[in-house]
Amino acid sequence: MPKGLGAYFEQNPDAEIVIFAGKGGLGKTTSSSGLAYYMSQVKKKRTLLFSTDPQASLSDIFERNIYGQGEVEILPNLFVVEIDADRRVAEYQQQVKQKIMDMYGLDAVPREIEEYIDSTSAEPAMYESATYDAMAELVARKEYDIYIFDMPPFGHGVRMVAMADILSKWVEKITDARAKVAEYDAVAATLKGEAAREDEVMKELIDIRNKIKSFTDLLTARRRTAFFMVLIPEQMAILDTERALTMFENLGIEMSGLVVNQVYPAELLQQDGTSDYLRNRVAMQQEHLRTIAQKFGDKVQAVVPMFTREPKGIEMIKTASEYLINCQVELPAVRGGVA
Repeated sequence: MPKGLGAYFEQNPDAEIVIFAGKGGLGKTTSSSGLAYYMSQVKKKRTLLFSTDPQASLSDIFERNIYGQGEVEILPNLFVVEIDADRRVAEYQQQVKQKIMDMYGLDAVPREIEEYIDSTSAEPAMYESATYDAMAELVARKEYDIYIFDMPPFGHGVRMVAMADILSKWVEKITDARAKVAEYDAVAATLKGEAAREDEVMKELIDIRNKIKSFTDLLTARRRTAFFMVLIPEQMAILDTERALTMFENLGIEMSGLVVNQVYPAELLQQDGTSDYLRNRVAMQQEHLRTIAQKFGDKVQAVVPMFTREPKGIEMIKTASEYLINCQVELPAVRGGVA
């Protein structure tokens, strides 16, 4: 039987960043909320739960409007943030415009450049960049014992790490090029008998590079950061998980574990009165659970059942937390072998 996430955190007491990845609708929000409940209420850790889901899923599950309202304390030690990424992108664009005006002493950004900056709000990469920036900013403040991130559906959370690497290399190249420009400027100033000026562009690039590197190093630190993938016993989710695991491996990141969610009790197959519809669903899930056991083996950390009602509100989050932390559901045996 999987050991549950409680066993993982007993064995990895230094974990301070936890990221739940996976497609939408599979239970990332339920899992991240359940873990946040456990860490804050059972382990008494000051916990921050963070979501960038534009569909405001944390507001739904906690049954409170927290969207775009900053850090909201839901229970003692449990703080929740649901950022308004659109607003953050708009603020970021304004900061870029202001920096261009400050650096070059302009009263206004040239129209072509302003149009280009405004057009970037439609780019998914800009949305992810805003998410990444907000995450890095919260962690850098070091005000919490543990940070739990409910990542948006796109990219599984893997793209975020890949993007950080690409951004870091890009900023590195720009910084090198700018350093050469600064050398020429210093020589020119010396020849003119002037003091060399401080390069504001260079300072900005170095700050960006250091910020990206610091957060990327933390994300890829096995001892301090845990990645969990959430899936359900369906074929598309299994294939998607396989792809995500390969992407993680290519980035040199080891997945901490898998959470299998929305599992019907196998006992329904033996009970009189189970409808044909439900019997077929349970049988299909059992087949996919065998595939999960065969393909992913001991990566499965917890199996969470399908609840009789939607997991919303503190009491249901607590129930989900208990299954997540102390797994009580077994995977079926693989045909011809042991799961």
